[in-house]
Amino acid sequence: MEFKINDVNTSEKELEATFTFDEIKKDLETEVQKQTKKLQIPGFRKGKVPPALLKKMFGEAFDQEASEKVASKKFWDVAEENHLHPIGKPTITDIKFIPNESLFFKIVYEVLPQIEVKDYKGLEIEVPDLVVKDEDVDHEIKHILKANETFEPLDIVTDNNCTLTVELQRIDKEGNPYLGSKMETLQIDLANERVAKEIVDNSKGKKINDSFTFSFNDKHSIKNKSGEDEEITEVIDYKAVIKEIKKSILPELDEALIKKVTKDKVNNETELKAEIRKDIQRYIDQQMDEILRGKLITQIIKNNEFSSPQSLINNVLEDYLKREEEQYKKQGYKKYDREEAKKRLAKSAEVEVKWYILKEAIQKQENISLSDEELNQLATKDAEQTGIAVDKLLNYYKSSNYASKFVENKVFDFLKENNNIKKVEPDKSHIHNHEEHEHE
Repeated sequence: MEFKINDVNTSEKELEATFTFDEIKKDLETEVQKQTKKLQIPGFRKGKVPPALLKKMFGEAFDQEASEKVASKKFWDVAEENHLHPIGKPTITDIKFIPNESLFFKIVYEVLPQIEVKDYKGLEIEVPDLVVKDEDVDHEIKHILKANETFEPLDIVTDNNCTLTVELQRIDKEGNPYLGSKMETLQIDLANERVAKEIVDNSKGKKINDSFTFSFNDKHSIKNKSGEDEEITEVIDYKAVIKEIKKSILPELDEALIKKVTKDKVNNETELKAEIRKDIQRYIDQQMDEILRGKLITQIIKNNEFSSPQSLINNVLEDYLKREEEQYKKQGYKKYDREEAKKRLAKSAEVEVKWYILKEAIQKQENISLSDEELNQLATKDAEQTGIAVDKLLNYYKSSNYASKFVENKVFDFLKENNNIKKVEPDKSHIHNHEEHEHE
């Protein structure tokens, strides 16, 4: 046997091999026997056709199929013996079988690129300097009060502190029910910032069984004559008949309410605001870490261009598609455009694979690992919080990929320490509202 390995690119290699007939004779006979078992020819029982007759009947086609099977088997033998570590499905790009003489073939296969990562330290990364503002704390206080409001019935819409139950129906320009539209019953909280000003204004002073109208600008895309997507705005008119009016009564932010919403954690408004500020800061810190992580990954990938194994990208992309399709079904969508999703998610799949390869290389270059002592410390800390025995946690960490997440976090901590993180004025001054605040 003679073989050599050719580099195609950073993630693909080519095995070029030649075997003598004696080296492949046994494997060839085995493949011929497998094929004879599949064929049935008049005058012979299935699987009992003499190989010589098959050779005469099918000639080169028979040899070609058998030689391709042998080439594939020999590739895996060579790969194992020489620690080639192929991934994905290898592809035969050239094959030449000369009966009673030799078998020559070329097979292209993928590998994880062995990369010497460069330019991943000393980078200047800008992140928005988000801080907790007094209005953010006040917003959370308002949310707490709103979540504990009570109501009293009214006969007339007096102000924004009213919640309306209405029968809503789409209408045409003449004020008649729109063809095919159905009446819906829903509640409208006029204090909600997302409610259109027109609804608030037009409902003021209305009584039960009174009606008011409003319009909604529906922005969507349609296919134009050229087959391209074109954004249009359609004005949709609605009529709402008021069936119930309730006025919101907000509670006092007293000791009883504070104890209730914090489960006796704090007792007064000053302590509550301090806790809210800490919670928002924690949330901001998490968001900042995600922003920083994303920017570091993007820059390091940009600084280290290489080809990723397509088979890995396809595997990650398929996982994305399955998860997204399942989510669509849970949300009640009937149709999932798999081809559109594939185009949309392809770049993300490629980035994930590239970062996995780079992260592993950085980990190796910087000798970043998780020692048994560190793993024990993590298990001890988690045991105190969860009540699960330390040894059980250790077994879980070692048997799952949980430990690898710890190592990944260590890589990220290393990158934070070894790059210049510069805080800049944020594009938007507001902080994303933490809708699931623990005090609500």
